[in-house]
Amino acid sequence: MDIKRTIKSQYHASLEMLRQAILKCPDSLWVSTTSKNHYWRIVFHALFYTHLYLQPSEEDFVPWSKHKDESQFLGLTPWPPHNQPKIGKPYEKQELLEYLDLCNTEVDAQVDKIDLGKSSGFDWQPFDKAELQLYNIRHLQQHICELSERLGNQGFEIDWIGTITSKT
Repeated sequence: MDIKRTIKSQYHASLEMLRQAILKCPDSLWVSTTSKNHYWRIVFHALFYTHLYLQPSEEDFVPWSKHKDESQFLGLTPWPPHNQPKIGKPYEKQELLEYLDLCNTEVDAQVDKIDLGKSSGFDWQPFDKAELQLYNIRHLQQHICELSERLGNQGFEIDWIGTITSKT
């Protein structure tokens, strides 16, 4: 079994499901304020953490070129005084599709280099790199499910993607 190939396949499958969730989202739902977190914020949050946890460590992380400070937080900021994040203008769908493409590229580049037995590289994640990858994919899928439910309430569905081979 090639565990790194399997990890990459599941990242790519999850990211393809997120792509569907972006493309199928009606513009009115993208920016709707009927839920605590806007649809676009959930998409950005999921992509930000996917990108972050693919890196060797917090110190190695270089934010996406269009990153807007604090937009990755869905709740209060994690550091004192735990304020509401400052959220600016919504990301456009096309922008987040660009970020998704970057994450897909990072999957192949980073997973190949990972030493799965090393520590996570993030002080707040007390497990090894192997578990961090599973954690990261589960986190991504949690938010895809959340978005899928919102789409379903609007009469849209996304298809289940079981596996995708490497993008490179």
